[in-house]
Amino acid sequence: MHEVAERIDAAWEWWVAAIDESQEGRWVRDTVERQVLADITVATRCLHDGRRLPPFTDDPVRLRLGRIAAWAGVLRLAVRAGGWTLSPVVGHRPPHPAGMLELLSGIYAVAEWGEIWLRRPGTPPEHAVAAAEHFLAGPGSMEDLESFFYD
Repeated sequence: MHEVAERIDAAWEWWVAAIDESQEGRWVRDTVERQVLADITVATRCLHDGRRLPPFTDDPVRLRLGRIAAWAGVLRLAVRAGGWTLSPVVGHRPPHPAGMLELLSGIYAVAEWGEIWLRRPGTPPEHAVAAAEHFLAGPGSMEDLESFFYD
């Protein structure tokens, strides 16, 4: 599935753009942005058990897809709470300066696949599900995100 790899690559590009802007001091998170990220972390902590690293191949595929899809709902709520509108990332370069919207849009691009896969008949390729799990719940994900901010 080339489109999955393309989506993951675009998501990382948008994620990195936002983090780079923050680390260079061009994006300093405000109080709302800090709280939104804290809320996303709390809301998504239950979507992996913290004892295992992805991929979660011992779990049924529908459960794995449901976890990925749940991220999409959490992110849409977070975006609404901040008054932002998600941007498409595939085929688009992140704008500069990048910030919260670009960070959330990048993460959402991956999470949205869970919803897409749940609506489609059949099972998506294992490597695609594993890639989404790694992006959303692996090392460097939400629990580690705070360490990338210097504000």
